[in-house]
Amino acid sequence: MRVYLAALIVATMVTTTCAATPPAQPKPVSEKQHKPKKKQSRIWYAAQWNLVTQHNPAFAAAYSGPNSFMNIAGTATSSVETLFLGIRLTPRLEFLYDEETSAGSGLSGTVGLAGFPNLDAVRAGGGPALTAAPYPARGMLHWNLGLGGGQIENTPNFLELAQRLDRRRLEFYLGKMSLADFFDTNDYANSDHQQFLNWTADNNGAWDYAANTRGYTYAGYGEYDDGPWTLRFAEALMSKLPNQEFLSLNLPVFRAENAEADWNYAAKSNGTIRVLFFDSHAKMGSFVNALAAWRAGRTLRPDVNAVAIPASEYGLAANWQQAVGADLGVFARVGWNDGAQESYSYTAVNNALETGVQVGGQLWGRKKDHAGIAIMSNGISRVHQQYLAAGGLGFQLGDGGLSYGREQIEELYYNLHVWRWIAVAPDVQFFNNPGYNRARGPLVVYGLRVHVEK
Repeated sequence: MRVYLAALIVATMVTTTCAATPPAQPKPVSEKQHKPKKKQSRIWYAAQWNLVTQHNPAFAAAYSGPNSFMNIAGTATSSVETLFLGIRLTPRLEFLYDEETSAGSGLSGTVGLAGFPNLDAVRAGGGPALTAAPYPARGMLHWNLGLGGGQIENTPNFLELAQRLDRRRLEFYLGKMSLADFFDTNDYANSDHQQFLNWTADNNGAWDYAANTRGYTYAGYGEYDDGPWTLRFAEALMSKLPNQEFLSLNLPVFRAENAEADWNYAAKSNGTIRVLFFDSHAKMGSFVNALAAWRAGRTLRPDVNAVAIPASEYGLAANWQQAVGADLGVFARVGWNDGAQESYSYTAVNNALETGVQVGGQLWGRKKDHAGIAIMSNGISRVHQQYLAAGGLGFQLGDGGLSYGREQIEELYYNLHVWRWIAVAPDVQFFNNPGYNRARGPLVVYGLRVHVEK
């Protein structure tokens, strides 16, 4: 069935692409495209609601552990509502604020998979009830310094209120933000509200970016745009404990540096390459030290929490996007981190590969629809494998043992525009070696997303 579905979608894409006329420009879909209520106003606002329901049938598993994805049938629903607000204080200075409510949970308590099937589960409150107290998601000052070079059009959005921007410019942000809004972006795989749902489809799984459990941090961010080139840098806070809510102000120990260079080598066909370097610092547990303490009898099982000391995790990530023909976009990601320390903020991936396509519905007369397919391959370092095989636990994985195999994932979705502000997207994801374990799976997750934005 998996091969049939993938072949059907690819065949549809190829057929419709060959029949298309070339002049139209691909229309990337991104959460950054909210339109203003009043174009001339100093105040911009928008709202969105994203509801994701997913179900997995029972699957085979030779054994299970504390952090295993449960091999019985399961259903989970998450809900995220966001109110976006922007105020232009001066022509160059803006205040950007989001109020967010999130509730529900991911399948199996949001554990057991490195490439988890619902990115909104990061923000979900962890309980079954679809009610939760609102909290401030983003709150930033944004300063834009134009340096000339002509101007480009911009649709005001939750990160940038100006309608025209200098092609050459400096931009600075200070406050609470998500680093994933700025780094590792990709027009075809970047938003679980419009595109793919999997964690490692919309973000590079090997980029263990600084964030609390809901995906936000406090940071200072700077960007220099100069035509086809963009340079970015951010200094951000890390959480006090792995994947926890509270961030630390102890900068000598808890901080993260992120630097990225973008090259828009083919503006007319949306061709861009991005290369990211990151270095995250916190009290982290080394897999080698955890195994040594266990073998010496100091712990009942390998435990990275028992050997946590100030350390760093560093890595590289890159992504590529390119329009092909009238309404087809292809993309790819590759990522690596050193894999010596525990996965701290995002997910348990030490090396990642991803490729896929997005096709616009105008090719079959549905110009507001689009569909996508992504193929992901996630892996972990040798010492990380040894830690899990010996019964060690991370905040996300731990079957009590491990028969290692790369976690292979395919995801397919179709985003159907229903009416004005409403879109519905059926989604299916296939997992081989869930949680890197050949003794479990394969696993299938069926999903349905309802998205409303105004």
